[in-house]
Amino acid sequence: MAKQPHLLVESGDVHDIAVIPGDPGRVDRIAGMCDDAELVAENREYRVVNASYEGTDLTVCSTGIGCPSAAIAVEELARVGVDTFVRCGTCGALQADMEVGDMVVATGAAKEEGTSKRYEAGVYPAVPDYGVLSALVDGAEANDEDVHVGPIVSDDAFYNESDAYVKEWNDANLLAIEMEAATVFSLARRKGLRAGAICTVDGNLVAGTQKGADSDDELPEKAKNNVERAIRITLDAVAGL
Repeated sequence: MAKQPHLLVESGDVHDIAVIPGDPGRVDRIAGMCDDAELVAENREYRVVNASYEGTDLTVCSTGIGCPSAAIAVEELARVGVDTFVRCGTCGALQADMEVGDMVVATGAAKEEGTSKRYEAGVYPAVPDYGVLSALVDGAEANDEDVHVGPIVSDDAFYNESDAYVKEWNDANLLAIEMEAATVFSLARRKGLRAGAICTVDGNLVAGTQKGADSDDELPEKAKNNVERAIRITLDAVAGL
């Protein structure tokens, strides 16, 4: 298989399991909690690092913001041998009792995005692999973390999540909103691969707390180091896979 045009990787460059955060900067944070980290490639929003965690080899690859760039990452990683994708990201809560710092493991993602619909009709489900889902829940329990487990929504328009949309999602008992999972789940299912997602809450759209609006001192105690906590859960899940 030739070198992929966006990730700049080829067969043999990556491992079977990929942890896929959105933020390229988070790749190094994940790798920093692993052993033997080595930069493989870097281009545009994509940063690819190989590492090992508790004896399990893994690849960490950023996907950028949104489903279009996430689809490119999944497509190209799958072409060079990745068979399991674990999204580790952030989300906005959609239920009033959820706090900044809470963890959410998705059982499915509503398709309020356009990318997956270029592959299939919207009626087909965007759901994770049960084994990956279970490993993430087990990883949370192993770290003594309470975790919300349920459906989320993936949306394209970060600055157009109106009150009407938020009310509909809240009424449907969707737990949280993020921007990549629906396409990651859909592509993995179509390709016969495994995928799952855990996201840490960085704001609550129902309560009116916006991402980045608070300083660290104003965050609840369990929200401090929330990204590192999500990473640890993800890595323990990967080791369990």
